[in-house]
Amino acid sequence: MANKRPGTAAPAKSAKPAKATVTIEIARLLCPAPRVAENIANTFGLSVPDFDGIRESHESALRKMWHSFDDALNERATMMHFQRITGSLVSSAVGAGRFYSEKVSAARDLTSSLANDHRDEDRDAPVGFDSKAQRAREFAADMAMQAYALLAAAEGAVTAYQEITGEEWKAYQAPTQSPVTVERRSAAAEVNAFTA
Repeated sequence: MANKRPGTAAPAKSAKPAKATVTIEIARLLCPAPRVAENIANTFGLSVPDFDGIRESHESALRKMWHSFDDALNERATMMHFQRITGSLVSSAVGAGRFYSEKVSAARDLTSSLANDHRDEDRDAPVGFDSKAQRAREFAADMAMQAYALLAAAEGAVTAYQEITGEEWKAYQAPTQSPVTVERRSAAAEVNAFTA
């Protein structure tokens, strides 16, 4: 057993970082809007994902799942099950939106560094080859289309969730545990006295 020196504090317990809340609003902010997606697709020669088709197919898929259970799930179980499914689709859109945003920032940084005439490492690639900045812009454009498609899937799930449960979807948050109070400890001691 190690001896503690007087006056030294025990190492602090590392607190778990707070988990970022996932909402459809955050997904909408992070993923490209329809006009942005169209501009990116036109600029980079990409096809725009069929937002309405993706949204409707995901909405329909959740509805079919719901009907397939018939009476197997009660109201609470139905709500919990579809809350999780919807949550995974919204989380996927948020993750894709964050990744897309990071790649846009990286592409902007690389592109703006090309304008600096005094940095040799940022020069354009030889003729016939794409520069690092060009590849970064193209990758960001691909990620925009993916984020846009995943947002459509999340939108469909959120719409279906409201139809299935009658409530607006919100991310699940575990109840916070309050610290054990003196009253609780006293009550626990009293109850334990009966079993001794």
